[in-house]
Amino acid sequence: MKPPPFDYKDPRSLDEAVAVLADCADDGKVLAGGQSLVPLLNFRLAQPAVLVDVNRVAELAYLRRREGKLQIGALCRQARLEQSPVAQESCGLLGDALKLVAHQQIRNRGTVGGSAAHADPAAELPVAFACLDARFKARSKRGERVIDARDFFVTHLTTSLEPDELLTEVEVPELPANHGHAFEEYSRRHGDFALGGAAVLVMRNGDGACREARIALLGAADTPLRAREAEQALAGQKIDEDSAREAARVATRDIEPTGDIHGSSSYRKRLIEAMVRRAIVKAAA
Repeated sequence: MKPPPFDYKDPRSLDEAVAVLADCADDGKVLAGGQSLVPLLNFRLAQPAVLVDVNRVAELAYLRRREGKLQIGALCRQARLEQSPVAQESCGLLGDALKLVAHQQIRNRGTVGGSAAHADPAAELPVAFACLDARFKARSKRGERVIDARDFFVTHLTTSLEPDELLTEVEVPELPANHGHAFEEYSRRHGDFALGGAAVLVMRNGDGACREARIALLGAADTPLRAREAEQALAGQKIDEDSAREAARVATRDIEPTGDIHGSSSYRKRLIEAMVRRAIVKAAA
């Protein structure tokens, strides 16, 4: 299939890209890695009047560690983040998540900002960012603003970005040394979208008990979903199979995943519960 007709813009700087988006009003769409947008164009599920290709905005392709934060430019390729020693040292959960993203060829081209802005609740990076309490920087001609993860993801394939805003950076706070992390998911075949999954962080006290836990669910709702009651249930506990099983039960008690030909809602709910339990045990270990 072929995409619908569109005007093509090829800005070379951030200021130029922002100016182009401002001129597009509601009719523009940003092209970064294109791994999600191009199929949508070809199936005519997206029909923008203007395609704004930001691949030559080199100033957004950075990856750096500054002042206790991992700063990821929106055009940083997923493969670069996956393989970065700096990212692995400061935030290993991102590496866990990226290994599960599609195939290597996709990660070579796909961008971190593109995945976040696409906001698929069955995608790994949005779930990881929700678990990590990431912050998203957006730029328009009106200025820059910072959006917390809980406010960034609005619903399925929708973020709080305005039509004239460009996502420029994802900022991830560094985690304490005594933490564990895990990302667990299940898909029918390697590279397929997962039927369910979970990202988990566990911060421990000196005696080994859980000081703080973070749990984000994949495929459980129309956005990445933080299981805050389950997080509270783990606080202060020694994590073992029993406490992990109870926390997983609490985490999935009220979810109603969408069913399809690959699995009913009740099947997906049980699957996500199993993924949460496994991720908690692995993170605690």
